[in-house]
Amino acid sequence: MGEETTARRKDSHLDLCASAEVEPAQNSTLFECVQLVHCAMPELSLDELDLGTELFGKKLRYPMVITGMTGGTDRAARVNRDLATLAQKYQVAFGVGSQRAMIEDARRAPTFQVRDVAPTTVVLGNIGLRQAAALGAGGVRKLGEAIGADAMALHLNAGQELTQPEGDRDFRGGYAVVADLVQALGDRLLVKETGCGISPEVARRLVAIGVRQIDVSGLGGTSWVREGDRLRRHSRRARACQGPGARSGRRGIGAAAVPGPASGRSGRGRDRAAAGISGAGASNVAHRVP
Repeated sequence: MGEETTARRKDSHLDLCASAEVEPAQNSTLFECVQLVHCAMPELSLDELDLGTELFGKKLRYPMVITGMTGGTDRAARVNRDLATLAQKYQVAFGVGSQRAMIEDARRAPTFQVRDVAPTTVVLGNIGLRQAAALGAGGVRKLGEAIGADAMALHLNAGQELTQPEGDRDFRGGYAVVADLVQALGDRLLVKETGCGISPEVARRLVAIGVRQIDVSGLGGTSWVREGDRLRRHSRRARACQGPGARSGRRGIGAAAVPGPASGRSGRGRDRAAAGISGAGASNVAHRVP
């Protein structure tokens, strides 16, 4: 994909998320099926409740990640810095969008730089599986170091790629790439989906090769498959394959010792609570919060 195509798509993402309906239109997240059980005898004080959690060795005030969305254009740079500033203020985690644009044109690197406005909170780098394969583990590590990231998010987006005419079509060798990244990054690696969910089978294989943080990113919230659908209107089959956020939660996937974030319409407070009950260590937000 050419650098100008990548840049145009980043701005199109922002336009759609700001003005259009980008949540999945047909399927349910199943979060409504997760029941919050009332405790009649809580034996605690509300003032003592601590919503904080730890992610990549840092304490977050709230279990929330402003997940990777954009980068690569001047407009995206402003968005990244504004969101990172908020992440620092409220001590939640922040992720940049895919650093593919930064690979294609090194002059775009500043659009991913946010450490000066988010000096202490968790910052996540971001790269796709195919780009990681081309860069190699050392190259991926350098991408993270270039923006002062606490960890690198490796996004899996086969469904999204299939909605793009110029998208990837060869997804072979992915587990070998992940295994190399585990060796290079250790527990500073987060494997994430982009809205279609990570199935139990895939999650177990990832855990087996050493992955310790998984963002299941199930159906709901901002759907990059639907974003591609709205841009090109030919992704019905891909959309039908999206997995519910609740079903993709840690208990749903049965991947023990993977306290990663979960996505899937988790901008709503009740859905964030349901994600936590389903086993997520935090919840992601990539759209306007009601």
